[in-house]
Amino acid sequence: MAEILVLYYSRGGSVARLARQIARGIGEVEGMSARIRTVPPVAAVTQSAAPPVPDEGAPYVEAHDLDECTGLILGSPTRFGNMAAPLKHWIDGLGAQWTSGTLVGKPAAAFTSTATIHGGQEATLLTMLVPLLHHGCILVGIPYTEPALSTTRGGGTPYGASHVSGNNDDPQLSDDEAQLARALGKRVAGIAARLAP
Repeated sequence: MAEILVLYYSRGGSVARLARQIARGIGEVEGMSARIRTVPPVAAVTQSAAPPVPDEGAPYVEAHDLDECTGLILGSPTRFGNMAAPLKHWIDGLGAQWTSGTLVGKPAAAFTSTATIHGGQEATLLTMLVPLLHHGCILVGIPYTEPALSTTRGGGTPYGASHVSGNNDDPQLSDDEAQLARALGKRVAGIAARLAP
């Protein structure tokens, strides 16, 4: 079974919830499944070796995850319109994969969460998509044929799935946010399936 790598960093849990919805969408495509991974916090990377598996949640990503995936979906909370440092730190270390073309031709997308509706979701998604262009990925967004994109009162953009958590990091995705996350996962998996030899 082919796998889409759903790779994220989540501090408050909102991005992890989006990742699970994206994985559900991937599973709706015949022959496709999700491989959910996370990145360690930067402090764990710079101060000491990170444990091979987090205490809870998804395991840490390893180089072979990129080699084995047929697509990639990156997720991060927003940090002033940019991805969080742990994900950026991980991406910055992909020189060998860039040189060897590990991700060339693979469909890729992004997702994020913000505390406020104007918290920089689209800017954050764009900052995650730029490195994917450098790696030769085929970028995938959410088209307006998805009805929830026109009705959402929270997250969800043509640039990728998103969630507005509020200042208390609301654990609940709205119905539209969850639907759009599943739609993004299904769309990336469907494109990966069509591209498969």
